Amino acid sequence: MRRIVIAVDGPSASGKGTVAKRLAAHYQLPHLDTGLLYRAVGMGLLHTGADRNDAAAAEAVARALDPASFDEHALRSAEAGAAAAMVAAMPGVRRALLDLQRNFAAQEPGAVLDGRDIGTVICPRADAKLWVVASPEERARRRWSELKGRGEEIPLAEVLAQLQERDRRDATRKDAPAVKADDAHLLDTTTLSIDASFAEARRIVDAALQGSGA
Repeated sequence: MRRIVIAVDGPSASGKGTVAKRLAAHYQLPHLDTGLLYRAVGMGLLHTGADRNDAAAAEAVARALDPASFDEHALRSAEAGAAAAMVAAMPGVRRALLDLQRNFAAQEPGAVLDGRDIGTVICPRADAKLWVVASPEERARRRWSELKGRGEEIPLAEVLAQLQERDRRDATRKDAPAVKADDAHLLDTTTLSIDASFAEARRIVDAALQGSGA
């Protein structure tokens, strides 16, 4: 088989990360959660003590990023999510992370990447593209449940407000806005279980790969 690249995009807590991990395991491909890159940059910026709006400092953090050193558990916190939203709209940060993501996708035998601009910017020629969504209320419930399980007590209404603000920032930023690629397949997970979401994602990807001759 030739190299296969699968792009899984969508807003926060839509289920794209879970779907991407299951697809990567099924097709025996490496997986990159690109959201962790932005969370790491955001937290790195905070740790430098620089102003949170200092785009040059954020870009410097992004260029020095070492994914091998990530503490994924720490990067799943609410603080890290807010920090990611802060730096994700900075063009310099996105440029700094562009090559890292494309190099990951270029490896053999391919890769599965999830994020918000994989199918439109990072890998516009991906063999299969998914745009994973869920209702804002369901996404907030999922994220609230995740945070509660980590011992973080945050009102559900606050989580919903944070998600909606992140959606607004992502969709309206000038550089690589989070939008569905024209050739991406929509997957709404609002009422689907994890197994059902994966089954539908696999059906979509199988069809796309057959159509591309992979």
